Parts: sequence; structure tokens; C-alpha cells
Amino acid sequence: MKQIIKTTNAPAPIGPYSQAVQAGNFLFVSGQVAINPESGELNIGNIEEETHQVMRNLKAVLLEAGLTFDHVVKSTIFLSDMGTFAQVNEVYGQYFTADFPARETVQVSVLPKNVNVEISVIAVIG
Repeated sequence: MKQIIKTTNAPAPIGPYSQAVQAGNFLFVSGQVAINPESGELNIGNIEEETHQVMRNLKAVLLEAGLTFDHVVKSTIFLSDMGTFAQVNEVYGQYFTADFPARETVQVSVLPKNVNVEISVIAVIG
């Protein structure tokens, strides 16, 4: 059994997928990019602000499911340039307090809408 999680406080999907799917005690949050949900515009002025927007979008989806970043057990970071890893990592770290999730970070050739960073997470409920 699965439940679709949807919020207007994060960007609407730009394809045939859900913002998040709850399955059992897990929440699978689709990769988020730096689209401002209020304006629908990309927020890619610099890599730090772009990453903050991605994390705000993830937070909104988690909150809709009644969760926080403390519930995240796994994340995946996709970068268009591994040279931005330090800046992205610095911002990412501001959203977690302790007991950090497992994670991988990979460089890819192109991301949707030509953004520089996309992050997805898996959270545990309960």
C-alpha cells in the first residue's frame, strides 16, 4: 500500500512522478531542484542559494508528511560539477543536526532544467 504526498509548498512535479510516496514506514521523496514554489521560477543565482532552495523544497515535502530532516535516513546529491561539492555540502549540513543520513554524491552530465544540484531523500516514519 502506498500513499502519495503532495504539497503546494514545494514545486509541482515536472513529469509523471509524485513529490513523495509513503510506503510502509518509509517516505521516498523525489529529487528536488531549485524551483521556487511561489513563483515557479528557478532560483539559481549562485550554488549556495540554489542548494538552500532545494533543501527548503525537501523540507516542505517532509513537513507535509509530518516529518523533519531528523527522519531522513538516506540522501542522494546529484551535481553538474563536482567542483561545487564543498559549497553544496556546507549548505546541506545546515539542515541536519546529528545522526546524519547515509549519502552519496555524484556528478552527472545534465540535470533537469539545466540546474546545478538535485537532491532526493528517503525518510523513516516513526
